[in-house]
Amino acid sequence: MSWYNETVFYHIYPLGMTGAPFDNPYGEPVNRLKDVEKWIPHIKELGCGAIYIGPLFESKSHGYDTTDYKKLDGRLGTNDDLKAFVSYCHKNGIKVIFDGVFNHVGRDFFAFKDLKEKREGSQYRDWFCNVNFWGNNEFNDGFSYDNWGGYNILVKLNLWNQTVRDYLFDVVRFWVSEFDVDGIRLDAADVLNFDFMKQLRGLANTIKPDFWLMGEVIHGEYIRWVNEGTLHSVTNYHLHKALYSGHNDHNYFEIAHTVKRLQDMGVNRNEGCMLYNFVDNHDVERIYTKLNNKDHFVPVHILLYTLPGIPSLYYGSEYGIEGKKEKFSDASLRPLMKAEDYQNVEGKAEEFVKLISLLSEVHGKYKALSYGGYRQVVLTNRQYVFARENGDEKIYIAVNNDENDAVVRFNADSGRLFKVFSAGRDKAIIGDPEKEEDYMVSQGNNYYEIKLEPCSGMILTSKNLLNDIGGNMKGC
Repeated sequence: MSWYNETVFYHIYPLGMTGAPFDNPYGEPVNRLKDVEKWIPHIKELGCGAIYIGPLFESKSHGYDTTDYKKLDGRLGTNDDLKAFVSYCHKNGIKVIFDGVFNHVGRDFFAFKDLKEKREGSQYRDWFCNVNFWGNNEFNDGFSYDNWGGYNILVKLNLWNQTVRDYLFDVVRFWVSEFDVDGIRLDAADVLNFDFMKQLRGLANTIKPDFWLMGEVIHGEYIRWVNEGTLHSVTNYHLHKALYSGHNDHNYFEIAHTVKRLQDMGVNRNEGCMLYNFVDNHDVERIYTKLNNKDHFVPVHILLYTLPGIPSLYYGSEYGIEGKKEKFSDASLRPLMKAEDYQNVEGKAEEFVKLISLLSEVHGKYKALSYGGYRQVVLTNRQYVFARENGDEKIYIAVNNDENDAVVRFNADSGRLFKVFSAGRDKAIIGDPEKEEDYMVSQGNNYYEIKLEPCSGMILTSKNLLNDIGGNMKGC
C-alpha cells in the first residue's frame, strides 16, 4: 500500500493563486510562496495529504514555457523559499508534487538561445524536434521547429535524444536532493515519448521510496500510460466529463458507463494503477460554473470521493467559487486568492468546506474507498447505488440527482446497514452512534430501503465498521 493511493490531493496553480504578474521581468525574486504557506492549515483541515503545485520553475509567462528547470520562478521566490515551503508541508504531514514540464521549453531556455545564436553550429541543434534551417517563423529566427499546440513560444524537446533525457533525469534528481519533492505530475504526458517515461519510471523506483509519477492525459486508453512500467496514474478526464454532464443531463447511466469503461481498460484495479480523479483544474471551468443546478455540487463531490481512483481538489473550488473559461485567457480559472479573505466564510461556502472535510474523513477511514472493488447495485437516470468492497469491508454509496425526494430499494448481504455519512442541499452529517434511530437504514425482507433527499447522497456500511470511527463522528 502506497501513500498516494490513500491520499486526497490539493491542486495549486501558484502563479495565479499568489497574483504574480503574467510577464516575468526576470528581476529580483519576490517570495510569494509565503502566501501559499498560509493555506496549509486550511488544506490540513480539508483532510488533504498531498499538494500538487506547479508550474514552479523559471519561465517567461504562464509557467509552461520553462527557461530554467533548476531555479524557482523569481515571481515566486528563491530556491531557499521553495525548500522552506516543502519542508513546512512535510512538517504538517503533507506530501508535495511538482509539475514536470518536459515536453517543451520556452524560447529563453539556454539550449534554444544557443541554437538561435549558433544555428547549425550549435551543440544543442538535436535537442529540439525537426529544426529546419530552411524555414522561418513569426519571430524571424531564420529556422522553424516543432512546438506544442501550435505555439512557437513552446519549443518541443527531442526526447528521442538520450542526452536530453539524461539532462531531464538530472533535473529530477536535483529536485529530490535540493527540495525533497515526493513526485512529479508530467505535463502533456499524452504526447511524451513512451521510452522516456519508462526510463523515468525506472529512476523513480530508485530515487525515493514511493516516488509518484502522474501524467496529464486527456483522451485514449489510459492503461497505455498507467501500468507497472510507465506511470502510476494519469488525469481522469473521462470521469471528469461524466461527473458534470451526468448531473446536468440527469443521466447517471453516463457516469456508470464511464466507470465500467475505465475498469474494462484495466485501470483502478490494483495499487499501482489508480487514476487521478478531479472535477475541475487550471485548464477547465470550475465545477460550480459548469453545474446547471448548483445543488448538484453535493452528489458530484460524494462521487469524486467514493468512485474508484484518487480524489483531488482544485484550490478555491471547495468554496464553490465560479470560473468560466475565456477564449484567449485562462486567467479566470487561476485567480488570486488570499488565505485571510477565506478564514471566516459563511453560508454555502462554509457548508461546502464542511462537506468536503467530512468526505475526506470518511475516505481516510475506509480502505475500501481506496482499494476496494466496484460493484453496481442500482442504476436509473436519477439514482445510483454502488458498492466498494475490500475483503470484509463493504461500503455502499447512494446518490440522487433529482430535484425531488427519492426512495431506493436494493439488496445487500451486510446485515443491518447504517449511514456513515449523508449530505443534501443544506448540510452534511456524519451519523451519531449514540442515536441509532437517526442513522439506521430501513430493512425489509431481503432488501434495504433508503430515502434520498433532493440532490443528495449517502455512504452506508455495517454497524461493526461504523463503530470503528465512532469516536470521531460528528454533525455539522
